[in-house]
Amino acid sequence: MVMAAHRDDHECEGDEKGPLRTCIVSRERLAPQEMIRFVRGPDGTLVPDLRAKLPGRGVWVSCSHKLLAEAIRKQMFGRALKADVRSPETLLSDVEALMHQNALQSLSIANKAGLVVSGQMKVETALTKGNIIALIQAIDGGSDGARKLYQAVHRLLGEAAQHIEKIECFTSAQLDLALGRTNVIHAAIKRGAAGEAFALQCRRLTAFRAGKADQIRQGAGANPPAAPASSRDRGSDLEIN
Repeated sequence: MVMAAHRDDHECEGDEKGPLRTCIVSRERLAPQEMIRFVRGPDGTLVPDLRAKLPGRGVWVSCSHKLLAEAIRKQMFGRALKADVRSPETLLSDVEALMHQNALQSLSIANKAGLVVSGQMKVETALTKGNIIALIQAIDGGSDGARKLYQAVHRLLGEAAQHIEKIECFTSAQLDLALGRTNVIHAAIKRGAAGEAFALQCRRLTAFRAGKADQIRQGAGANPPAAPASSRDRGSDLEIN
């Protein structure tokens, strides 16, 4: 008789998109992209494995600042890993910083793939073509500019605008560095594998900060809108300052 291989990460089959994982805090079974993997380093230090590629036994926590804080406070990692493990005092901030860094790196990759546009006219053209899955607004870009941007999108796309994700995770300087441009306040992400990967990283970061892992699978960009029938007539409605 052939025995099934043991799965260290508490994987369970039954999800069409792949194995699920069990959160050591909530005991929920979720897809890997809704969780964060941790492994024990050679020196006994707990190491976050955001890409889920490090060797060794891993344990999973839902992508939530609140649940990760609970796991640390209750010393749940040692029990789950069945070994002595030390959680760095800065683990919570380290995880958030790593997620932020991963998102910016993903944005850079999407840009190299030609899936990022910035500037009023380029964003306008991309929106009228209906191939935009997300809009980026710099967090230090001013609330008035963001309001005008989103109002213009709703005027142009109507109800279809709800399918476009709003990403407000980065400063203008961080966007400049990731995109190799200057004074980036807003940008648009086109449909494509690299663009969707970036949007996922942003959802993970936002969900972690909010403590709501279920936001990851509820991304607005899951069903991007088609181009509006009258886009050529309505293109002038878009005013972004």
